[in-house]
Amino acid sequence: MANSEKLKIGLALGSGSSRGWAHIGIINALNEIGIEPDVVCGCSIGGLVGAAYTVGNLQKLEGWVKSLSKMSTARFFEVNFSLRGFVNRDRFENFLTEYVCAGDIKIEELDRTFATVSTELESGREKWFTRGFLIDGVCASIAMPGLFPPFQHNGVWMVDGALVNPVPVSVCRALGADVVIAVNLNSDIIGKHFENGKVIDKEIQKDDKESGFLDSIRSSAREYSAALFPSLNQKASIPGILDSIAGSINITQDRITRSRMAGDPPDVVLKPKLGQIGLLEYYRGAEAISEGYDCVQRMLPELNFVLKGYH
Repeated sequence: MANSEKLKIGLALGSGSSRGWAHIGIINALNEIGIEPDVVCGCSIGGLVGAAYTVGNLQKLEGWVKSLSKMSTARFFEVNFSLRGFVNRDRFENFLTEYVCAGDIKIEELDRTFATVSTELESGREKWFTRGFLIDGVCASIAMPGLFPPFQHNGVWMVDGALVNPVPVSVCRALGADVVIAVNLNSDIIGKHFENGKVIDKEIQKDDKESGFLDSIRSSAREYSAALFPSLNQKASIPGILDSIAGSINITQDRITRSRMAGDPPDVVLKPKLGQIGLLEYYRGAEAISEGYDCVQRMLPELNFVLKGYH
C-alpha cells in the first residue's frame, strides 16, 4: 500500500502511560503494509514513542522495552515525598537520551512533520511543540502529575498533554494531514486498574530479599509498591493515593478523549485492547507491543477502505 504523492497521512499517538508501548507494535505493523505517516503527533507516551520513531530509534527502544523486568521498572521510581513526583529524574533523562532522542535534535530539522502536546499548568492552555529541542517536547508532554515533576519551558510550567488532548487528531490536521489514523489507548480502561490479584509474585519476593527494595517501599510507601505491583494488594482496602490517581487519570483520559474525538473525528481509529495493563506496568511491554501489532491486523479492511478513497 503506497502513499500517493498528494496524500499526507497523519498518525495521532495517544496517551496511556505503560499501555503506550502498544504504539511500537502499531507503527511496525503500519510500516509493514506500506503506511509511513508524513505527520506524527503524540501525546504523553505517544510523544515519546513518536519521537523515537521519527529519529530512527524505534527498534532500539523496542529492544529496551522488551528487556524490562518488574524490578528494573521499579528502579526508575523512588520514594519521594517532596511532591515533585515519583520518577527518578536522572535515570529517566539518561533513558531518553540513549533510547529516544539525543538532546541536540530539533523538531524542525526532522525528516517528517512532528509535534507533541502539553498543558500549561497555570492557565490550562493546550501547547503544541512543533519547534525547538525534541527532548523538551517529549518531557513537557509526558509530565504526568504525581509521577513526573512539571517541566519548565521558556519560564512556563508544563504538565502532561493528556489533560487537554489525549489523542492529538486536531494537531495532525493543523499540520497538514489529509487523512488521520488515531490510536486510542483509553477505550477499555475504566475500572480495570482496581482488578488486582491476591498472590505475591515469587520473582518479586526473591528480588525483595536480595535488594531490600520493596522492604523500604512497604515501610514508607506501601501504596506506591501496590501501584507498581498490583499483586501485592492482598486484601480489599481503601484505595491509596496512587490507586486514586491512576483511576482518576483513567476516567479523565477516557472522557476527554471521547469529547475531543467527537468534535474532530479521525478517519481511522485503532483501539488496542489494553485494559488489563496497569498504569505503571511498563514491564509488560512485549504484551502491549504484540496487541498493538494485532490491532492493526484486525483493522486492515478499514485501513484499506479509507486510504483507497484518497488515492
